[in-house]
Parts: sequence; structure tokens; C-alpha cells
Amino acid sequence: MIRSLLDSTRPTKRFVSVAYDVVALSFSLYIAWALRLGQFDIAPKQIDLVCLGITVCVSITAFIRLGLYRAILRYMAQDAAVSIAVGLAISSLTLAASSFFLQASIPRSVPVIYLLTASFLIGLPRLMVRNLVQMLLPIGDTKVLIYGAGSAGRMLADSLRPSHDYQPVAFLDDDPRLWNNKVKGLPVFSSKDAEKLIKKHRCEKIFIALGAIDRPTRLMIIRQLEKLSVQLQTIPPLEELTSGQIKVEEIRDIQIEDLLGRDPVEPDTRLMQSNISNKSVMVTGAGGSIGSELCRQIIQHQPHTLILFELNEYNLYAIVEELEATIQHQNLTVKLIPLLGSVQDKQRLTNVMKLHHVNTLYHAAAYKHVPLVEQNIIEGIKNNVFGTLNCAQAAEHAGVNTFVLISTDKAVRPTNLMGASKRLAELTLQALNDNSQTLFCMVRFGNVLGSSGSVVPKFRQQINNGGPITVTHPEITRYFMTIKEASQLVIQAGAMAEGGEVFVLEMGEPVKIADMAKEMIQLSGLNVRDINNPDGDIEIQYTGLRPGEKLYEELLIGNNCQGTTHPRIMRSEEEKLDWHAMETLLQEMQQQCESLSLKKLRETIINAPTAYQPSNPIQDLTHTTDSDLASKDTQLKASNVVEMK
Repeated sequence: MIRSLLDSTRPTKRFVSVAYDVVALSFSLYIAWALRLGQFDIAPKQIDLVCLGITVCVSITAFIRLGLYRAILRYMAQDAAVSIAVGLAISSLTLAASSFFLQASIPRSVPVIYLLTASFLIGLPRLMVRNLVQMLLPIGDTKVLIYGAGSAGRMLADSLRPSHDYQPVAFLDDDPRLWNNKVKGLPVFSSKDAEKLIKKHRCEKIFIALGAIDRPTRLMIIRQLEKLSVQLQTIPPLEELTSGQIKVEEIRDIQIEDLLGRDPVEPDTRLMQSNISNKSVMVTGAGGSIGSELCRQIIQHQPHTLILFELNEYNLYAIVEELEATIQHQNLTVKLIPLLGSVQDKQRLTNVMKLHHVNTLYHAAAYKHVPLVEQNIIEGIKNNVFGTLNCAQAAEHAGVNTFVLISTDKAVRPTNLMGASKRLAELTLQALNDNSQTLFCMVRFGNVLGSSGSVVPKFRQQINNGGPITVTHPEITRYFMTIKEASQLVIQAGAMAEGGEVFVLEMGEPVKIADMAKEMIQLSGLNVRDINNPDGDIEIQYTGLRPGEKLYEELLIGNNCQGTTHPRIMRSEEEKLDWHAMETLLQEMQQQCESLSLKKLRETIINAPTAYQPSNPIQDLTHTTDSDLASKDTQLKASNVVEMK
């Protein structure tokens, strides 16, 4: 019977609840009256029954308005208890008022006793049904520990009880006052007991529910737990749970981004809005990792128009869909203009900027993957150097106020063509800035976590596939920053521009890629397989440095670096060319691209003020040596002779 009732429709369950409450309220009045008189043989008058009818009708109406019948019994929590308390208070007052005005024979103390008996008959059965239902529900197969017995942990425990997937067995908490006690029916232990509990209960996961806690403490706890052979997962922040933005059931894996990210510096609203609010803003490469995040940040500051310029059709479609949903949800008034196009098409760029009266342009379009640019040198130069030149000259012709180039730490003393191309792009803008109404500036930073070029998604996929994780060198080191922080700093740096600056973002401490790989393995609840642990789960293999790859990246070419008003944005003064010299260099490079003269093109870039020092021979997949060409020419002549015969 209980099972069939649980499986019935919501209207049926609500009808049963209302019917029960009508009977319970009537019986509560009878019990209260009997207790007051000390006898159960009561003969109520007709006017007493009218008072009862009024009280029951008002009470049921109050329960409906308070949402009591929308609460699901198996998940009944504090809000349902409040609804019952408020509803019964209204019920008791209604009984007292109706009996007074109708001059019923109900004693004056009965409404008070009625409040107590009704609380017992209305509230207690609901609590019993909730506990009974939870006992009847199947227990989850996966046993878990919950770290944190505070508000967030208790909310999580409540949500997991009816789960078919998880079975919480205990809390872990660092508050000694909670040890050896029970919270939500679960024992509370010290975090030092975690390993013992994992072995005893065969736990597979630890859910971290820390609520509002400072970042250093959170990192310390995670690093302590990641040594255990279980998977770590976390729930959303408590403020998002209490505001209703996110449900407590939305548990996610702890990401390496959570550990490498830093305490954010609150963005300067004035700087964020300076080049955006009520303006026409354009982002090239809007579908890429940085470009898409720039768009997300930009719409929050209410530009009049946001032009998304992107070569990849699907990437453009995806970011536009996301932004349109955000605009609708937040009631923003931003006009989105999604445009397909290449930065190598100068005429289209000029037409777009003029048509939409662009005020600010963020140039994020570029080929960024080092090995691919090494294998496709001319396309890399055409896109990264001449694409930037096209955007810059189009911006000048269209009267754009501010042009911000997204650069990279690989532009500093580059050993690869990608870095060299970005340094040439910087030099191009610096040269143009001297005689331009458009303010050109560059923002240089290192790797962003989770971007398309980051190792993080690659490592995550390799772990999901069972390994191995491939790292190029045990000592290779990189700077990392979250995409959100990088995008916010780019926007703020652009607002500081006076023309020609190279802004450098403070990237924090460098991270060893091998250490990152080990940490990602541990966060997945797995062990590193190596000489010391041959039975581990995931092996790390070192494949050797790729063409053009450096062990360590730098952010500055020289030592002439000055601070700005923002603690994480610096201004670098570096060598540059005037426009005449730069124009000559660009013309020479263009001729070499058109004639496919890879060797001469490379020599030109080496001789330019880029500090480019290639670490390997030409890797371009279309490159042939003179001997290759002579051999092919001989083979062609021989084949022609055969055909003539």
C-alpha cells in the first residue's frame, strides 16, 4: 500500500494530504476540548461545528498558500516545518476569533491546547512518513564520506539519503567539538581518520562540502585528501545553493583549475566599463577559448553592440547560442552580430568595422598551437602577422578608438614560429601606433587553464582513457591563469592604454607540467604508476621536447618593466621599429610567403628584432631541400622520356 501511494500521481498525493489534514485538525480540536474538560463525552453545539468548519477551511487555505502541499514528504526539510508552524498559528487564531465572535461554547483555553495537539498530529506523521520512505528507498551502491559537517555538508547529506547512487557513511570535520557526535544521523570523525574509514567502509569518493572558506585553507584540505586512493568531488558554493541558482545534487569533480587558480582580485568596474559600456565592441576569434570568455565578460558591462568575428562556423554558433541565453536570462540589451570571416580578408574587416561603427576591438584570432605552426609556417605567418596587420589597418580606416592584441609569453625570445609571429604582430602594432588615431596596445600572458591549447583537457582525456599521460620533459615549466581572470585583466589593461604599450600580466608562480599531471591523476582517485609503485593506475611517459618548445617560458624581453594602478598588470618598455622599417620588413616577408621561400622567410624573421632563435631545422610539411627538388626534377624528366617512347 505504501509503495503504491509513493508511486501515485502528485494530485493524488495532495488529495490524500488535504484529506488527512481535515481529519487531523478536527480530531485535534476534539482532543483539546476533551483535555480541557477532563472528559471525552462532549456534545458540541451547531455553532461549535461552524467554528470548526471555519477553522479547517482557513487552515487548509493557509497551508496551500504557504506551499505545504508542494513539499515532497521524502525531502521535507526546514521550510516545510516553518510552513506547518505558521499555518497552525493561523489556525489557532482563527479558532479563537471565530469562537469569540460567534459566541460558541468552546472554552477560551482550548485554542492554545489545540495548537499543541494539531502540531503533534500534523507535523509528527509527516516526519514519520519521511523517515519511513527513506528506509524503504534503495541504498546507493557507492559509499562516500562528506568532508564538512556544516550547513553545506548537512544539505548534501539530506540530498544524498534518497539517492540511488550514493550512500554517505560519515562526516569528516576539523572541529574537535563535533567529533564522536552524530550530525544528520551520521558519525563525525577527524580528517585524520579518513584513510581508516575508507578501508573500513570501502568508500570510493569524498564529497567536499566546505561552504564559505578561505582559499588557502581549502587548498590545504584538498592537497591533504588527494593523497588518499579515492576520487574527490565538491558541491557548489553555499551562496549559490541558498540563492537557488544551483542544486546541491550538482556534484562535480575537483579540477586542476581549482588548485592552480589564485584568489581573484576584484575587477575595477571603471576599467571594465571604460571601453565597453554603451559602445560597439568587436572580438576577432570570438569562438576560441580566450575570445569566447572575452565575449562573456563584455556583455556583462552592457555594450550597445557586440560583433563576434570568427572563422569556425560551429564555434561561432556555440558562443552565440550561449550568449543569447545569458542575455535573455539576465534581461540585457546587448545586440549580438555573429559574422563568419577570416582576418586575412582585409576588405571584409574594413566593411564590418565601418558598418557597425566599432569603438573597441579585441584581436584574439590567431594560430596558437606551436607544433602546427611549425609544420605550416607560411599559413602561421599570414594569419598571425598579416592577419593582425589587416585588422589594425581596417581599424584605422574605420576610426576604431582602441585596438587590443592578445599576445603570448611565447613571443619573448621565441624558439618557435608561433612565438616569433606573435612578436612580429606586437612590433607591427607598435610601429602603426606612432602615427595613428587608433590606440594600439598588446597584452601578453602565459597559458590559460582549460583553453583549446592547454595540456589540461589533453591530460584529462588521457586519464579517462586509462593512460598513459604524455609529458614532453620532466622539467618543463609553464605559467597558468584561469580564462576568466585573463579575460578580465585584458579588458582592464586595454582601458589603461595610451598607445603602443606592451602590458604583461602577473602570472603567479610557474608550475611543473609533470607535477600537474601527477596531481590530476590523484584527483581522479588513481595512483601514478612508476618504479616505486609498479601497481599504480596511470603511467607518465616523457616523449621529449617538441619542435620549437622551450623548457621555461618568459614574460619580459628586457628588465624595463613598470607597475600600473592594477596589482596584476605591468607595463613593459621594449625595442620597436618605426613604420618605415616595419613596412619594409613586412613587404619582404609577404614576397617570401607568396614565393614559398621558407628558408629566406625564416632568415628574415631571425634577422628582425624578434630575438627569434629556432631550436630545430625547418619542420614545415611542404618544405623541400634543393636536393629533393633536383631528384624530383630528374624523376619527372625520366617519366616524360618513357611516355614519349
